[in-house]
Amino acid sequence: MRHRKKGNKLGRTSPHRKRTLQALSNALIENKKITTTVAKAKELRPFVEPLITRAKEDTEHNRRQVFRHLQNKEMVTELFDEVAERVGDRPGGYTRVIKLGQRSGDGAELALVELVDYNDVKPADATGGGSSGGTRRGSGKGRREESSSESGTSTEEEQTAEPETSEAKDEDATDSPDASAEAESEPETEADTADSSEDTEEESDSEEEE
Repeated sequence: MRHRKKGNKLGRTSPHRKRTLQALSNALIENKKITTTVAKAKELRPFVEPLITRAKEDTEHNRRQVFRHLQNKEMVTELFDEVAERVGDRPGGYTRVIKLGQRSGDGAELALVELVDYNDVKPADATGGGSSGGTRRGSGKGRREESSSESGTSTEEEQTAEPETSEAKDEDATDSPDASAEAESEPETEADTADSSEDTEEESDSEEEE
């Protein structure tokens, strides 16, 4: 049972967990922002923010206490010199966690951890856009909707284009002399066939009378 036990073990032993947070803190101080899982990001904030608070007061004792957790002289120097000056009078809340969605490999929830003073503009949450993460079923649904909308627009364009083509055909038929000639020739052919039929009937009647 884990009654009244705070924090996430991250599936590691105590020394392994400590080294993981130490490495993440060094990377955050060096690069000012890192991408990791949401669980690690939530555990990193209470680990690194007290160290930044200690860096506001540059004393030998504070430097030794910070080195006790970071185990990196270069990162301790950068924390006390550059980061402490940039933090200024901010009363806590030095880091920001932004969820980035699911990782494509194992589906783990990713998050961006950054120092607030190095990026005053808060970026938009990536989970709202749906560009990354999500299931294949959801992405397929979106693609189907997009394809259906595109097909709908294409059919509408075709429908609007059909009357124009029919009108154009009618105009071409009325304007072309060949079509008028054919139209005039058709009644003549019918009349000729009618006359020829009458002539054959008269000849047959005359033969019968004889």
